[in-house]
Amino acid sequence: MTNSIWAIVPAAGSGRRMAAETPKQYLLVNGLPILEHTLRALLACPDIRGVVVVLDPSDRRADSVASLSDPRVFKASGGAERADSVLSGLRSLTDYISLGDWALVHDAARPCVSVSVLRALIDRALSSDTGTVLAQASTDTVKQVGNNGLVAATLDRRSIWRAQTPQMFRLSELEHALSSALESGVSVTDESMAMERLGYPVSLLEGPSTNIKVTLPADLEFAEIILRRMNEESDS
Repeated sequence: MTNSIWAIVPAAGSGRRMAAETPKQYLLVNGLPILEHTLRALLACPDIRGVVVVLDPSDRRADSVASLSDPRVFKASGGAERADSVLSGLRSLTDYISLGDWALVHDAARPCVSVSVLRALIDRALSSDTGTVLAQASTDTVKQVGNNGLVAATLDRRSIWRAQTPQMFRLSELEHALSSALESGVSVTDESMAMERLGYPVSLLEGPSTNIKVTLPADLEFAEIILRRMNEESDS
């Protein structure tokens, strides 16, 4: 039997850097909430069996997201940190998963991911049987800064990559890695970091520059342009 792929979308954050009263996943881009764009992309990928959206238990804005009513979408309650939320999403699938299933974790605020990029990541992870992360090679000169605020070193940018999502791992292994990090009090900023900590191999797949994360107000304008172009290309 073919193993299933389950998408996990942590969407319990407040988006403090956006400096908006509305959490960023609910800000409108081209007339729709960012989270709606993100879910539409995931649901359009035929390889994904279901999507778990992890929400703040007090969230009352979710009704504005039409795709949350799709029968393939499940909801789970988020926690204090990203690792808590992703782990909650994974554990909510206990009654549905089989041994060997995969988890594909994607940021709620990355609405510009395409089906072709999703399938490329899935193909790489499955064919190599290795956890895989979308990432972009650094094109900037990267500085390491000491506690005194002064430059300590210039790093070789050929070895520096900026991680994106989706990130895809065996579901049971990711659950173990996140549980271990939380139990040890280790703060992890993405799923790959938790996997690396336990020695699991992680491969990189170069992602497109259009797969932006909406973090700052200026990112909204970029997302609008990218999504408009993607829609035009799909209609042509």
